[in-house]
Amino acid sequence: MTQQNPLYKRVLLKLSGEALMGDQSYGIDTQILHRIAKEVKAIADNGVEVGIVIGAGNIFRGKGLADGGMDRVTGDHMGMLATVMNCLALQDAIEHEGGVCRVMSALSIHQVCEDYVRRRAIRHLEKGRIVIFGAGTGNPFFTTDSAGSLRAIEINADALIKATKVDGVYDSDPMKNPDAKRFEQLTYDDVLQKNLGVMDATAIVLCKEQNMPLRIFNLNNEGDLTRVVHDKSIGTSVIPGDKT
Repeated sequence: MTQQNPLYKRVLLKLSGEALMGDQSYGIDTQILHRIAKEVKAIADNGVEVGIVIGAGNIFRGKGLADGGMDRVTGDHMGMLATVMNCLALQDAIEHEGGVCRVMSALSIHQVCEDYVRRRAIRHLEKGRIVIFGAGTGNPFFTTDSAGSLRAIEINADALIKATKVDGVYDSDPMKNPDAKRFEQLTYDDVLQKNLGVMDATAIVLCKEQNMPLRIFNLNNEGDLTRVVHDKSIGTSVIPGDKT
């Protein structure tokens, strides 16, 4: 199938850990994992340089552990390690699809992946390798949404693309309100002022301050991950400044 020219040269894809679960209550659904890997490779094959940040909600979250009485810093470090597990799983799936992939961790785990070094990451991308960034920012109290924003800015991505369970940003929960309105385009100020819950506030402010465009789309729609880098009508765009 002939693809349109991509809208972006380089993107950062933010995946939640829950995206890997499918219909399971825990862990990784290998069918979902390989579908994501196939679509990521298709993007890369079309000339787009792809970086990925993955959460760990399918295994556990540091905040959730802290809410149960564990020290928050310890819980967050455990959550960071869980993201690396997801990164390795996606790396393996991408390689099974014939892609070339590197995992880079904000925490040093030399036996299983590379340390995150910005210049090295950019070099991998320039060589056409898919780069998966693990362990969040490497610091407690920061979500993987914030890590996604940070890495997108650091690698000079053209856009941060966030995968969700719905096809964009709505004025209310479309799962609960059938009359919820989907926004085609918003500014970062809109997201913050309306408290739309696109990403956590730290991540949104980072993108706003650095003029990083954001796209939100539905990962559950098979093929939308491939289409979102070619078609502006997929999902919701969040842009700096005045809407155009």
